[in-house]
Amino acid sequence: MADFTIFIGNKNYSSWSLRGWLMLKASGAAFEEVLIAMQQPNTRAEMLRHSPSGRVPAIKRGELVIWESLAIAEYLAEQFPKAKLWPKDPEARAVARAVSAEMHAGFQALRSHWPMNIRSSFPNRGLTPEVQNDINRISAIWRDCRTRFGKDGTFLLGHFTNADAMYAPVVTRFRTYKAELSPEDQTYCDQVWALPAMQEWATAARNEPWVIEYAEF
Repeated sequence: MADFTIFIGNKNYSSWSLRGWLMLKASGAAFEEVLIAMQQPNTRAEMLRHSPSGRVPAIKRGELVIWESLAIAEYLAEQFPKAKLWPKDPEARAVARAVSAEMHAGFQALRSHWPMNIRSSFPNRGLTPEVQNDINRISAIWRDCRTRFGKDGTFLLGHFTNADAMYAPVVTRFRTYKAELSPEDQTYCDQVWALPAMQEWATAARNEPWVIEYAEF
């Protein structure tokens, strides 16, 4: 029997579900997943059955339920230290947490104009000045992290961490909307996209039957 259960939304559209799922996958813990289809008459009620906030992702272990992404990140890092979900170096770890929190709270223009849609392609649709500002800030974060802490690896802080999980949905958005990226940013996106876990998620997303109109244009 799996130690954890994770409750998620549609894999094609739910960026927050992808973040929590990648963290749990990277921890190495055995888990089961329960997908709650979004934008359905019973969606809110089903989510409230498993998450006190009525939102996903949420993870359950025994009687413990954790329903907030950064809390999930911290709990899994504490429970599975060998997975190195945060960097060992204190400075790198502080920066990883800072950029994860910035992703958690910011980039509203990108979220609004470029909703996650893995299986579709909308080249440069909705590229407003505000979206471009978000792209520029994300690029600066990636460049700073990789320059300062990621030289010995292929991800933001060297090896894959919770920070990479937080930015993984951005990678999917850059693919869907064909963002113009620097060679360095494109390389990072390609490395995240090539992860077996990302490919597993993307394959499932492409095979889902649901369509959410606001993200299809």
